[in-house]
Amino acid sequence: MTFSAPPRTPLARALYRAPILVYRAGLGGLLGGRFVLLTHIGRTSGRARHVVLEVAGHTGDGAYLVASGYGARSQWFRNVVRRPRVRFQVGRRRFEGTATPLDPAESGRRLAEYARRRPRSARSLMRALGHGDPGHDGYLRLGADRERGIPIVELRPDR
Repeated sequence: MTFSAPPRTPLARALYRAPILVYRAGLGGLLGGRFVLLTHIGRTSGRARHVVLEVAGHTGDGAYLVASGYGARSQWFRNVVRRPRVRFQVGRRRFEGTATPLDPAESGRRLAEYARRRPRSARSLMRALGHGDPGHDGYLRLGADRERGIPIVELRPDR
């Protein structure tokens, strides 16, 4: 089964959103540093929205990297492009900061790094999104393609 499009049915949406309940129950620490609860503002509604994403990497100065599996189609991605001020939680740590899509070349490099560090997770993600196993050069291209690929977004905490 592939998830080349965001979930459309109520059941599929509920399953995708289940990790948010883990954070809301105060159990975000159980997910460790592998996932982030991102709170962003809807570009049309102006209301707070939530999504749980896998941490794809870190920068050397404390920022977290996350991937937009559905590229520019992702609602959260479209929202943070319009309104980059966000709140996010990793484990029990909470931050306020800024979400910034990486430039295409850096995004591709970071996606390829993620695939090197977590090859099984990366292959599973690629298959689920309908990309097959793209190989190193394919990860570079997918990360650099904001529209149809998997761009990387930096979540930088305020100092």
